[in-house]
Amino acid sequence: MSGDFVDELVTPGVAGLPERFFDRFVFNLHPTDSRDLCVLVGVGLYPPVDTVDGFAIAVTDSEQRNLRFSTALSATDGGSATAFSWRVVEPMTTWRLALEPNPTGLEFDVTWTARTPAWFGDVAVRNAGSGSGGTTTSFEHLFQSGRYAGWLALDGVKRDVTGWYGQRDRSRGVRTMAGGQGLHLWVQAQFPDRSIGLLYVEDREHAPLLLEGAVMPVGGPGDPVDPVVALRHDLSFDDGLDLRGGVLEFDTASGRRYHLDVDASGRGGYLAGGGYGGHHGRPAGLDRVESDVYPLDGSVTPASLDSALTDRLAAFGWGDVPGLGIFEFAHTRSRSYRYAPAR
Repeated sequence: MSGDFVDELVTPGVAGLPERFFDRFVFNLHPTDSRDLCVLVGVGLYPPVDTVDGFAIAVTDSEQRNLRFSTALSATDGGSATAFSWRVVEPMTTWRLALEPNPTGLEFDVTWTARTPAWFGDVAVRNAGSGSGGTTTSFEHLFQSGRYAGWLALDGVKRDVTGWYGQRDRSRGVRTMAGGQGLHLWVQAQFPDRSIGLLYVEDREHAPLLLEGAVMPVGGPGDPVDPVVALRHDLSFDDGLDLRGGVLEFDTASGRRYHLDVDASGRGGYLAGGGYGGHHGRPAGLDRVESDVYPLDGSVTPASLDSALTDRLAAFGWGDVPGLGIFEFAHTRSRSYRYAPAR
């Protein structure tokens, strides 16, 4: 685990960075007691190719609205791109995010404030896919739970989002993923007194490639986190490779065992709508904006899109304590892998 993490993004014009360098953040936003709306937003900076791009996704009960944007990094102030802007008010503690009018009908002006300490470390995965040359992907990675203050509007209907949950993900470095993974899980389960965050990857022979994360208590930034040291999963995927639910059980360094029931029976959160699937970091000129809508009637699935990666707002049960949060998953579409529980 790294000792420090620089929360601010790199500035435009910085020189001497590797060709594939990126600096990225992703936030999500959802109520604490319902799954009627989930918002996913993110931005990536790519100074070596003078590009900044990002996305905003709104998931309702019936549809997923997608906004994708890109522009030249040198044409920005380093804190905005097209209709979206961001500012680190206090590193590791407070960010402000705003989305102005755009084709999706989604707008917001919110402040995110940390409610737990962050987990941060270095992600290292040995690449097994063709063309990887056996290289290792390595980059800094952070996740942290918080709450929001401010407002959100959809089609002009304004909602106060004060108190809503939000998890953020920060990453920086050189990503050279070239395939070979069978299952990817990024879990952010939010409970009143703690956040459970973990990242797990296994290969197509069901061998674990990566397990990192921790239980993060609600409190001050100096409160201790309890690292995750072992994970077992028993999940259910449908024919479209969409997660429906299941069970996670994991052990922590303190010797505690957690059993989480997972209900992911909703739809949406498909990150292909945000440009995942190989589109990030590709120069597209000035102020490019795209938008579309996915119906959530089962006709759009992880198997039908150009990326299977999905951020699903899920319900979690930890004994008799209910929780909500994002369950990110990707089940490879390769026929060489078939999901099997890990117990």
